[in-house]
Amino acid sequence: MPKDNSIKSVLIVGSGPIIIGQACEFDYSGSQAARSLREEGIKVILINSNPATIMTDPMMADKVYLLPLTIESIEQILQENDIDAVLPTMGGQTALNLCKEADEIGIWNKYNVRMIGVDVAAIDTAEDREKFRQLMVKIGMAVAPSRVANSFLEGKEFAQEIGFPMVIRPSFTLGGTGGGFVHSKDDLDAALERGLKASPIHEVLVEKAVLGWKEYELELLRDQNDNVVIICTVENLDPMGVHTGDSITVAPAMTLSDTAFQEMRNKAILMMRSLGNFSGGCNVQFALNPATEELIAVEINPRVSRSSALASKATGYPIAKIAAKLAIGYSLDELKNQITKTTSAYFEPALDYVIVKVPRWNFDKFKGANDTLGLQMKSVGEVMAIGRNFKEAIQKACQSLENEAVGLGYYGKSLMKSEDLVEYIKTPKWDRIFRIKDALMAGSTVKSIAQATGIDRWFLHQILQICNIEKEIATHTLETLPESLLKEAKKCGFGDVQISKILHGDCTDEQVYEKRKALGITRVYKMVDTCSAEFEAKTPYFYSTFEG
Repeated sequence: MPKDNSIKSVLIVGSGPIIIGQACEFDYSGSQAARSLREEGIKVILINSNPATIMTDPMMADKVYLLPLTIESIEQILQENDIDAVLPTMGGQTALNLCKEADEIGIWNKYNVRMIGVDVAAIDTAEDREKFRQLMVKIGMAVAPSRVANSFLEGKEFAQEIGFPMVIRPSFTLGGTGGGFVHSKDDLDAALERGLKASPIHEVLVEKAVLGWKEYELELLRDQNDNVVIICTVENLDPMGVHTGDSITVAPAMTLSDTAFQEMRNKAILMMRSLGNFSGGCNVQFALNPATEELIAVEINPRVSRSSALASKATGYPIAKIAAKLAIGYSLDELKNQITKTTSAYFEPALDYVIVKVPRWNFDKFKGANDTLGLQMKSVGEVMAIGRNFKEAIQKACQSLENEAVGLGYYGKSLMKSEDLVEYIKTPKWDRIFRIKDALMAGSTVKSIAQATGIDRWFLHQILQICNIEKEIATHTLETLPESLLKEAKKCGFGDVQISKILHGDCTDEQVYEKRKALGITRVYKMVDTCSAEFEAKTPYFYSTFEG
């Protein structure tokens, strides 16, 4: 179905000030959406209170309002402009909550503006924990045992029914704000009070904790003909218990069996369709029991999410751009694949590379802050790396963190014994991935680390392979380092600086570089093309690697 020609002008609502949990990801989405709509000849009016964004550049929209994200600002804009539709899905939770509030007091009806990309019922169901739970039960989707509480006494009562450990999840909040785990009666009162206070509707979900289960996220797009595509499946390296924004994530999913993946895919599509008839993007989160492959629904976000920006860069599929076009009436099969320029956008990307996202923290700037990771997001940014294998991608990501890490090595930083390291990594902290590597170097087994962390053994075996290569390099000087070992190290993401630190005897990274250059071990550039080179890519989007 072609675009809806009755839509001549659209209001895009931004995400406001940069805060933990809501930052440049939504600037990326808003900018893409604005460009996408203007390509169609639609007038774009944008509201965002943050001037330090690309989307508020005068070039991005026909009219930009640097105003507080409030009902009063929305009404002022509607009075000054003839607006046909509002797109609330590009500004995170802030935009959704504001547009829902405007709907409840009749602002959109008053000015004859319709909501596109999502509907209010879908926002309500996805963000209201009890409505979400009821919908999942109705469609036959398993959820963790839970009850909704609107008061402190109700919460205490439900906690006794559900038992410990449990999760407190406030309704209508972003980045896990106000949420947390409760392991004993001593922590319950404070956790309930914090959660109820954080929720704008004074409501929390008291839920049985599925600690140690594996966590996955799927990015979906859907058009008004009810066609749904899965753009990306992201696997969290950390198990349930760490907010997905604080977890190292990997795409495509590495440790899913095909049967579990197909079930997850089918259930994600069922969940999105059950929310309503809106066209646009959606993000679905699942928890999977590693022992039985039992699957439960954790959350659904009927909007472009933080992960959508990552998935767009990971796959080369511009989710926000396509979601904006779907919102104005196009169907997926009418739109072109933005990478090949010849095939349709109605396809699911296939990746012949590995993406790793590693969050960045600045705990040193927040003196006294608790650096244990949990349900509330604490990272202030993230890095993304592309490699031909997981080992290369994780090492490249760690090199980008600007925290003195040299690949997956914090050389000379850890003086702990093997048993102390295994105890230390039981608690998720910002440096856990480095300490896991230290523990493996010190002789700890994959089995003991898997039991301590809940991290899938496949990832730990990959890190062990990095350790084995490092141990082998350490037995050589630069002169005796074999060409085959140097080539293998480069394929596994070892930087020249890292190799120079590991080698026996003094040498510099320049000397390592000169040696590998003389041996013809140089980087090549491969293309991010969304379809594993099956079709020629027209977009020059490359990553470097040492695989031939």
